[in-house]
Amino acid sequence: MQLHPYLTFNGDCEAAFRFYEQCLGGKIEAMRTHAGTPAEAHVPTEWRDKILHASLIIGDQVLLASDAPPGSYEKPRGFFVHLQMKGPAEAERIFHALAEDGTVKMPIQQTFWALSFGMVVDRFGIPWMVHCERAA
Repeated sequence: MQLHPYLTFNGDCEAAFRFYEQCLGGKIEAMRTHAGTPAEAHVPTEWRDKILHASLIIGDQVLLASDAPPGSYEKPRGFFVHLQMKGPAEAERIFHALAEDGTVKMPIQQTFWALSFGMVVDRFGIPWMVHCERAA
């Protein structure tokens, strides 16, 4: 079994995934719009260039997403995408990139359980936890 987070966006999935590709060092594997698919007939004309499905490969992990159909977007709540980093410098870099034009919920800092830990909601409304564990 594999578990892949699937995020939905309010029309800015493409911008978010291009940002995540750069910020997280991933590679966009798929970025399909409604145009040219059977789904095209079920969305308004102005929505045809919105993302029907996207996948981003980060190491051996996959992040999936799409733009929510018109009128059905809901702000993410009740979860965080958790990033487990190998070192505190990389944790800080990624945290600050995600925090740009976003909302810091907990500044990245050393805690009793982590070398670095912080929580942020990025400019696209996605909540993230960035974590670098202490050595065992």
